[in-house]
Amino acid sequence: MENIKDDIFEIEDKKISLDELINVYKRKKQEKQFESKAVKKRKQEQELKPYQAELIKLQKYLEESNQKMIILFEGRDAAGKGGTIRRITRYMDEKHYRVVALGKPTQEQKTQWFYQKYVQHFPVAGEIVLFDRSWYNRAMVESVFNFCTKKEHDDFMKGVKGFEKDLVRQGIILIKLYFSVTKDEQAKRFERRKNDPLRQWKLSEIDLQAQERWDDFTNTKYDMLKQTNSYNAPWTIIRSNNKHKARLEAIKVILNSVNYTNRNEAIEYVLNHNIVVSGAREIEIMEIQRAKSGKFIN
Repeated sequence: MENIKDDIFEIEDKKISLDELINVYKRKKQEKQFESKAVKKRKQEQELKPYQAELIKLQKYLEESNQKMIILFEGRDAAGKGGTIRRITRYMDEKHYRVVALGKPTQEQKTQWFYQKYVQHFPVAGEIVLFDRSWYNRAMVESVFNFCTKKEHDDFMKGVKGFEKDLVRQGIILIKLYFSVTKDEQAKRFERRKNDPLRQWKLSEIDLQAQERWDDFTNTKYDMLKQTNSYNAPWTIIRSNNKHKARLEAIKVILNSVNYTNRNEAIEYVLNHNIVVSGAREIEIMEIQRAKSGKFIN
């Protein structure tokens, strides 16, 4: 009996085998999936544009009124901080914003006042500074991996509210965003980084331990929110499993923080509370989770 793989089919006046037919089908399917993803991405980028235009107005207003803004981006690895920062700054005037992502402290910095390496990057009048991780490294990563002593951690937790209160008192607009991703979604994003040569550089040794230390990070997140969420400098939690929605809502949070002029009233500024949660509400949610199951979930 003839092998079915040797059967010959005619397509567009060309004779091809079953194997070739299957390959054609797979290729067509991949092309459609790629086109579908491209269309979806283009639609998402178009949805962001009216809000990105508003960010330019906000930036202009801060420049004209000599105000300063600091935005902190915190959260687990692969939570979407970097992608959100890129969407926020994509069309902004480069002369009036800076993105600060500091590496490990030098030996000299270790002997300085803890906040000194951050303060030197603070905005001048009319400028926005976006910290891709901030002084809260001490509350999260440094604490979980024992990169700081218990005394250093405790001193930070006791003093940070006063430090931030003083910043706000001096007129700095301070926005603290915490990007919250689920364990399964983080694992998917890590897997993608492993297999994508364009993203492998993002995968660090600490990233590889993030899943194993998930509960440690969750407990540390709760302690951080509990002790550092304040009236003067509240946390805003961004649920970031859906990257596009997280980016859109984060931009809305920033736009809602300032009553700038010439606001486009035709677009929606109301926050999606399935995505955006106040720090106080997140603390309540985590405490309910712990009461019901004996542990925190995210």
